[in-house]
Amino acid sequence: MTRTIGIYVYDDVEVLDFAGPYEVFTCATRVAARTMPHAAPPFRVRTVGATTAMLRARAGLGVLPEADFAGAGDIDVLIVPGGVVTAEMSNPDVIAWIAATARASELTASVCTGAFLLAQAGLLDDREATTHWEDVADLRAAFPQVRVLAERRWIDNGAIVTSGGISAGIDMSLHLVERLAGRELAERTARQMDYDWNQG
Repeated sequence: MTRTIGIYVYDDVEVLDFAGPYEVFTCATRVAARTMPHAAPPFRVRTVGATTAMLRARAGLGVLPEADFAGAGDIDVLIVPGGVVTAEMSNPDVIAWIAATARASELTASVCTGAFLLAQAGLLDDREATTHWEDVADLRAAFPQVRVLAERRWIDNGAIVTSGGISAGIDMSLHLVERLAGRELAERTARQMDYDWNQG
């Protein structure tokens, strides 16, 4: 079974927040192709923007989304990275798309301040969640219905997974590879990436 990973990108998205998970899932697929050449690839990864117009990630990196909301198709795993999320939080089309996609997907995950977008969409109500250490107090203040925990690399609530800041998204994505495709593939992926997987 091939799962489609949809990574939401937007102006001022943190580069490693989306590129880290992108690398994990695409690398896992390459590793799987070597070890199981006749099996279906475990993941198909695509970036999704509100439109397909070029956007600027944080620090100015140009990013061209592969699909827009209307053309995104079915998404099995939605990844919502962080960055400067103020404009996204106040955009009802973005929040509605995240909420609707999460309802239809197998699981939804956030990196860093992406948790604010999940919370705005009502996905973190009465759940434990985490975010970048610098933003824990703001997430608690803005969304008192969310049980925000500090100093956690990720929190897995089943259908909803949140992670801490920036590099924690790589750790969380490896956890998701393990959850969806097995421990061996996750470990081989981390080794291929020459990455010291923090599982705490």
